[in-house]
Amino acid sequence: MNKAFGFFIILLSLPVLWWVSTNIRTEINTAKAHEEQIASAIHLPEVQTQLPVTLIDRNGEIFSEEYVEWRQPLTLQEIPQIAQEIFIASEDAHFYDHIGFDFSAIIRAVVANSNTNSASQGGSTITQQLVRMRYLSDEKTYERKLTELFYAHELEKEFDKDTILTMYLNESYFSNQVYGIGGAATYYFQKPLKELSIAEMAFISAIPNNPSLYNPLKNFGNTKARQERLLDTLAASGAITLEDAATYKAEPITLNVKNKIQQYPTYSTYVLQELRWLVAEKEGYAERLVKAQNEEEKKKIKTQLDNRLNTLFQNGLTIYTALNPSKQSHDEKKMTTILGSGKLQAAGAVIDNSTREIISLYAGKNYEKFDFHRAFQGTRQPGSAFKPLAVYAPFFETTAHTPDSIVNGGSYCVGSFCPQNYGGYKYGDVPIRVAFRHSYNTSALRLFQTVGIETAFSYLDRFHFRSIIAKDHNYAAALGGLTYGVTALELADAYTSFIDGSYVLAHSIRKVTAADGTELYSWNTERDQIWSPKTVKYMRTLLADVVANGTGQGVYSTSSYIGAKTGTTNDYRDYWLAGLTQEHTAAVWLGFDKPQSMENLEAYKIHHQLFNVLME
Repeated sequence: MNKAFGFFIILLSLPVLWWVSTNIRTEINTAKAHEEQIASAIHLPEVQTQLPVTLIDRNGEIFSEEYVEWRQPLTLQEIPQIAQEIFIASEDAHFYDHIGFDFSAIIRAVVANSNTNSASQGGSTITQQLVRMRYLSDEKTYERKLTELFYAHELEKEFDKDTILTMYLNESYFSNQVYGIGGAATYYFQKPLKELSIAEMAFISAIPNNPSLYNPLKNFGNTKARQERLLDTLAASGAITLEDAATYKAEPITLNVKNKIQQYPTYSTYVLQELRWLVAEKEGYAERLVKAQNEEEKKKIKTQLDNRLNTLFQNGLTIYTALNPSKQSHDEKKMTTILGSGKLQAAGAVIDNSTREIISLYAGKNYEKFDFHRAFQGTRQPGSAFKPLAVYAPFFETTAHTPDSIVNGGSYCVGSFCPQNYGGYKYGDVPIRVAFRHSYNTSALRLFQTVGIETAFSYLDRFHFRSIIAKDHNYAAALGGLTYGVTALELADAYTSFIDGSYVLAHSIRKVTAADGTELYSWNTERDQIWSPKTVKYMRTLLADVVANGTGQGVYSTSSYIGAKTGTTNDYRDYWLAGLTQEHTAAVWLGFDKPQSMENLEAYKIHHQLFNVLME
């Protein structure tokens, strides 16, 4: 009877044994699958972080920051020992002893979880937490936990303990888009970590355990309570005494939260565009774009450049610039006041003659970061302000004529192109200086024809007019008639050639460094000689005469020299003024974003007033 009953029990047990063996096989297969996954994937993908891009003015001060996540990575040597001990004592007391995971902690977590029938307890080591931050989700499942153990063990085989601790302390989340203990110190107290008191270090160390619950900007009391528990833990571990813990708990915590620095958006917006040009120049993208056979190829190259810039931004950059903050502020305030409250707009640029650096920019009233930037994006017809570059300088450079040579100011046509002088007036033979002073169009066309279109453009092409195209190689260019036009910055840049005949692209960026201080990029400063000393002398004389006796009257400066040229386009849609003093070169455009006549404003000489502001 007993045998029969035993046999019956065995039969009943077979389905259970089959179910158990099947689940064991499944678990074994799952484990093997995870092991194979780890074997092939443990050389984990690079972690994509976003370090700040910091812009520095000529005085060494930060004036703009670009970041989504605030990070200030530190080496382990830069992290005080007491800060390291806070995390080890509170998060992983056996950190330097385990192999990536702690069996005793896991068993404790399993026991706790069995009581709630959920995977809520952690039992995670610092290494496991780092794995979770870097590579895995926060879902609380046993499958994810198993993967985490494999990754943690492999991470321990690939890196030493100090490296793992460094990564952990730099990648922990401290709420409010702040990552890493170094970033937390500068964000919450605006001090380097090493300058924080132990009480302050413990306070920020409280945050990562639960960044929402311990967000000090919303739940200061919770953060302070956990800080005190951390200090008790330090005392229990012997890192500090109970008396010290009590002293640190009593120390008042006063936050000094960092605000994102966003000054001078006109200038910072341009700097980021110039960075793109600089990288394209230095890494060959610009040359490849010139040689591209079609638009599809150009698009591909531009995408590659975008990707390269994204990588640079993620790794963090410091951009040292030539910004003169006091002048930038002065120019913005005064030019905006002159323009008034209507829709009239302006653009301007100021370049330092000695360094050829852009020290101030004006992109229009009420400019906000990344808006349409009139100074470098606003291409408009330059009118007669283009004549010095397209006509007169090439004419003096290629002939033996002087400003006293004679040119006719009467009617003149080249084919069907028959421009008129201002007001329709006709003039006889006049000295070139008179034709320049009063901006006679017919005289300019005669001289341009003498020079020849291609010769004139052989000089113009040495400047950086980005919107001049092959279609512009015609006689209308003599009078500033271009397909798209030029920008205020481009015009000022080209006028720097009248300083001494030399030219190099004006720039705002002095150098770009990586997060570790390594210099990555800077512009070439070697200058090309565009004009001979004779041509420079003649042009400076003519430009000064315009200010003293011609259309530039009303322009002034305390400098020992000032010369300028005005420009007005058809129907008074654009007013220009470009020129230089002994110290600066500048250009101003005045108009409406949607072009309309400004004839009623001519007598007010608003562009003269704006130019004077830039030259102050």
